[in-house]
Amino acid sequence: MARNREGLVLLVDVGPAMHSVLPDVEKTCSLLMQKKIIYNKFDEVGIVVFGTQETENELARDIGGYDNVCVLRDIKVVDEFVVDRVKRLPRGPVAGDFLDALIVGMDMLIKKYGAAERGKKRLCLITNAACPTKDPFEGTKDEQVSTIAVKMAAEGIKMESIVMRADASGDIDEKIIEENDHLLSLFSTNAIAKTVYVESPLSLLGSLKTRRVAPVTLFRGDLEINPSMKIKVWIYKKVAEERLPTLKMYSDKAPPSDKFAKHEVKIDYDYKVTEETSEVLAPEERIKGFRYGPHVIPVSPDEMETLKFKTEKGMKLLGFTDASNILRHYYMKDVNLVVPDPSKEKSVIAVSAIAREMKQTNKVAIVRCVWRNGQGNVVVGVLTPNVSERDDTPDSFYFNVLPFAEDIREFPFPSFSRFPASWKPDEQQQAVADNLVKMLDLAPSPKEEVLKPELTPNPVLQRFYEYLDLKSRSTDAALPPMDEAFKRIMEQDTEISSTNKSITDSFRGSFEVKENPKLRKASKRLLRDKPSGSDDEDSRMITYNANENSIDTVGDANPVQDFEAMISRRDGNDWIDKAISEMKKRIVKLVEDSTTDEGDKALECLLALRKGCVLEQEPKQFNEFLNHLHELCQERKLSHFLEHFTSKKITLIPKSEAADSDVVEEAGDFTVKQEPKLES
Repeated sequence: MARNREGLVLLVDVGPAMHSVLPDVEKTCSLLMQKKIIYNKFDEVGIVVFGTQETENELARDIGGYDNVCVLRDIKVVDEFVVDRVKRLPRGPVAGDFLDALIVGMDMLIKKYGAAERGKKRLCLITNAACPTKDPFEGTKDEQVSTIAVKMAAEGIKMESIVMRADASGDIDEKIIEENDHLLSLFSTNAIAKTVYVESPLSLLGSLKTRRVAPVTLFRGDLEINPSMKIKVWIYKKVAEERLPTLKMYSDKAPPSDKFAKHEVKIDYDYKVTEETSEVLAPEERIKGFRYGPHVIPVSPDEMETLKFKTEKGMKLLGFTDASNILRHYYMKDVNLVVPDPSKEKSVIAVSAIAREMKQTNKVAIVRCVWRNGQGNVVVGVLTPNVSERDDTPDSFYFNVLPFAEDIREFPFPSFSRFPASWKPDEQQQAVADNLVKMLDLAPSPKEEVLKPELTPNPVLQRFYEYLDLKSRSTDAALPPMDEAFKRIMEQDTEISSTNKSITDSFRGSFEVKENPKLRKASKRLLRDKPSGSDDEDSRMITYNANENSIDTVGDANPVQDFEAMISRRDGNDWIDKAISEMKKRIVKLVEDSTTDEGDKALECLLALRKGCVLEQEPKQFNEFLNHLHELCQERKLSHFLEHFTSKKITLIPKSEAADSDVVEEAGDFTVKQEPKLES
């Protein structure tokens, strides 16, 4: 067996206590086989069931014993037949002994591959561990399990146990369960073994790791604390997104009689000066170009090489900071695991000492990383301590990439504290919202957490594998309905919703939502009638449909409506500036007309202009215009206008409403304190 291939033996409990969950076990095992056919088509799989009436295994024939254990399939290369086989597991009438099944499976692997055979050998046990195991002829059960585990370790066999606890009932003996759990834990002590307990079909689907990825180091080198102290470390990927398999283009041009046709599609590219010419440019006649404004700037390969940032491989410590300073949303890419070089005892001790001190003081480390010599970019990341609870596992660090200034997206939003009281929830509304959140808690204290990341499969991937298997059997296969187990990943649990209907009804009644017939879709909304940020701000809104909006100037009849229509247009880049400029001219004209009616109209226009500038984050235009309007009224001796505007508490737009504003505090008059500007 090649090093990158796996020999797997499935050990499935089919006794009476497992009958209720066997459909889910069949589904899980079939998905495993389908994925192996796609990714690991040379892997070999054997199937053993225990709890059957008949006994069919080589050990029973040779030496006797090992009753009710049946080998359904010898270890062979995975194919579509094994997918069908695991979908039709027998239902056994007797309680099976999982230790007998383990020995039969281990015997199959040893006889198939031997101790010297390279490759991965794995046993996968699926049971509820609720049935008693037989006493050994000699010694105790603990000694028997330890002997089996030591033999597994010597033969290089790994073990994975999935224990179903979904249908625990009063008929199950708790002492037997406790004893079996203890026996399974002994395997982890003496061999490479792992036990996973699941309580739902959904967790079962995610518990069986369908694709094994061999750990490959991304980096082997020094973690440089200072020029005189360097620690040898290895870095592995801890988490990586599982993607759909690469799909290849298929050609049906090969004759049907050609059994060796690969049906491949090859693509060649020709580069020409123009479409009309037939002359093809050779690679040495082509050069890269980068757009700079309306121009394309050619850059030769030699210039590109000169521009590259020359780096040296390594990881350098820049310093430490409080863990609270590195927010979770700063993490940019997959998380990596930094472990000390296992062959260097001093490195293990050094990493452990640093990690434990960081854990105790709640610190994280900022490091500069270059994974390869000549790498074109430098990564700055954070090391978070990962202190191990096991004696056989060294302490390590988690590594996450941090953003540079250009990578951060800051979005200014108004504070909720500025909303009027009518917009904020009262105590009763807050209470029903709290109850709704508690109702949908995925980690209730008495039960198992729902949708654990390590036990929740990706429904998109699983559905693809299932359909690909159907398509391989029939090209006209129809898309099957969504499996109920996968629906629970993507939809709200109907059982929780039905049992807590009173909570949802109470929430719905406390937050009544009515459709406003005046509102239209795909529209821009602007507040009307009140200064932005005032406590008595009116909740009425006005909307305009961008598709029907053709207003391109602020007229005399309805200047406010014209302005709001113009500023909501998105069929060009200059409509906002044009709308603001038009409204400024209209306000100045209304003020210069010097009548009371025109003054009221000018005030209404000024309020609309302020709201529009807040909404579009154009505070400087409004603030400059308001100061200009103040000076204009003083020059024309229009004091009645100043008093009229001041009584309405029209203020400049401060930083609290627009981040780009130079105004550092609000005032009740036109003139306010602004940030001082440095003179050169």
